[in-house]
Amino acid sequence: MILVGIGKRRTLLLGTVLMAVLVGAGLYWFQPWKLWTDEHVNDSLPSASLQPSVPPSSPSAPTASPTGPAGPRTLAQGGLISHEHTTTGTVKIVELPDGSRTLRLENLDTSNGPDLVVWLTDAPVKDGKAGWHVFDDGKHVSLGKLKGNKGDQNYPIPETVQLTEYTSVTIWCDRFDVSFGAAELS
Repeated sequence: MILVGIGKRRTLLLGTVLMAVLVGAGLYWFQPWKLWTDEHVNDSLPSASLQPSVPPSSPSAPTASPTGPAGPRTLAQGGLISHEHTTTGTVKIVELPDGSRTLRLENLDTSNGPDLVVWLTDAPVKDGKAGWHVFDDGKHVSLGKLKGNKGDQNYPIPETVQLTEYTSVTIWCDRFDVSFGAAELS
């Protein structure tokens, strides 16, 4: 009779430990608290000044324009549509006066989630569930982790990226391989 009681206790203890491990793994994997927490980011558009590549004392050095360098120039833009989660805002690719390029998210509003990244892709943007999983099928380049799920944000685009090869932007969840929202660039 005592041996039966010890066996039941071990089974109960083992079950409790197993349940705790499963709950912990589930919390880590899904991070449900992110559904109720927002991260606001308000980056201003970076201002880069022209840096002459030739020393100023050189006779072939560029001369300063009387009006100064041109301001930032929008190369492409698009409006975000919702996929897995309701997502709104505007995406712009901006060329700064020094020639560097930045992907800018303006008025972003989406859900928070685990492993969210910003991708430039060659995939077409499709409405509804048909568009949720297409962005990792072709060519894409990650611009980094999503800084926050609300606000204005900047993501530098590497010089080696040929913008003509990319037609869309997605806020991609690496953990679950799904798009939260995407924008076609035009």
